[in-house]
Amino acid sequence: MSIPDYISPIIGYRVWTWGTTGLKSLCGERWKPSQSLAARCRASSVVGRAEVVHDTRDVPQANCTCGVYAVKTLDHFRSAGYERFGIHGEVYLWGAVVEHELGWRAQFAYPKTLFLPPDLIPSDTKEMESRLEALAAYSTDIFIVACGESIPLCWKGSGFDAAGLDYLIRDRTRYYVRRQRDRTLMRGDRVAVLGRGIAVVEHADDTEVHALLGSRIIVRMRRNDVAWNQQNLRWEAEASAP
Repeated sequence: MSIPDYISPIIGYRVWTWGTTGLKSLCGERWKPSQSLAARCRASSVVGRAEVVHDTRDVPQANCTCGVYAVKTLDHFRSAGYERFGIHGEVYLWGAVVEHELGWRAQFAYPKTLFLPPDLIPSDTKEMESRLEALAAYSTDIFIVACGESIPLCWKGSGFDAAGLDYLIRDRTRYYVRRQRDRTLMRGDRVAVLGRGIAVVEHADDTEVHALLGSRIIVRMRRNDVAWNQQNLRWEAEASAP
């Protein structure tokens, strides 16, 4: 999609939710790749509004709430807390535009630049790849925002950037190392010994676990019998004879 060259589009800031189908407004409106989002008036569906005050195709209007929203400055965007709602970025606005003190409502819009916080990147590799492919389809510049830096992930017309892919690989490696560490049974960990109570690990190796149940009972378990219960978020086991 190309922005019309006979106008100078306004550039604002906004936020989207992000999934395997791409971007959506917080209200659920889907933004399709290579296709401008055209605003529609939904005044007739708002509680307390019995009828539309203007033609639903004639948007936005100064005396209505219709239009594609964006704020004027990044500082206001951040101070208002919009970043916490999803992936954010710059957006082109054009056509009929209604200006307000802090932002605009526009007739047409399309993403210009996207900034992706690391905590929105799924831990599941297949879901991550599916989401990133959906994001790349917008053919816009995409950056990962991490540690105060904007790391290029994808460039408009050029595809994925090596710096962003390297970051994702390092992040995946850190994730799996951390996951392995978090699932390693160590001295001091608590184990729910089913039917007997909570025991504290005194010793653990590849074959056997010794845990203190209460103040004096040592429970011995085979290491393979101690497993992490993801639903209960705890170690669980059936005890061998003390």
